[in-house]
Amino acid sequence: MVTSDRLRFRPYTEKDLDFYARLWGDPKVVRYIGKGETKTFAEAEVSLKRWFSEYEHGFGLQALELKPDNKLIGHAGLVRQTIEGQEEIEVGYWLLPEYWGMGLAKEAAITLRNVGFKEKGLMKLIALINPNHPASIFVAKKAGLSYEKTVKLAEGDTLVYSIMNR
Repeated sequence: MVTSDRLRFRPYTEKDLDFYARLWGDPKVVRYIGKGETKTFAEAEVSLKRWFSEYEHGFGLQALELKPDNKLIGHAGLVRQTIEGQEEIEVGYWLLPEYWGMGLAKEAAITLRNVGFKEKGLMKLIALINPNHPASIFVAKKAGLSYEKTVKLAEGDTLVYSIMNR
């Protein structure tokens, strides 16, 4: 289990479905994710089950708990993405709005960067960011990622920030 000063990362379980659906059902949370559309409970359930198979490959979004009370506040993880035909590993992070502005997304991103490089031996990490989401750009920069390029994805223009393992 991955931890940081204030956070604990753990794989999602079926018991987390209500929380996961709550994240996907919050328009503020998903505003800059994909096309910015919420999911129904049934759609969230299908999405959550996808992460279970990703865990077999050592990747995927994980439930993010605030220590010491183990309260679920969002999710974060190293996520496999295909960008312009090439597999990349993304540092992903989402938090409930009441936890924004506390440095928790930055802490999660830095922790995941370290796990990706030190434990998984990855050579490069990316963050995919909606160009209209300055807070996510700020988090990526604080985690050491720099603007690489803009790509066209199904949801529109997307910024790619990246960092190489040195």
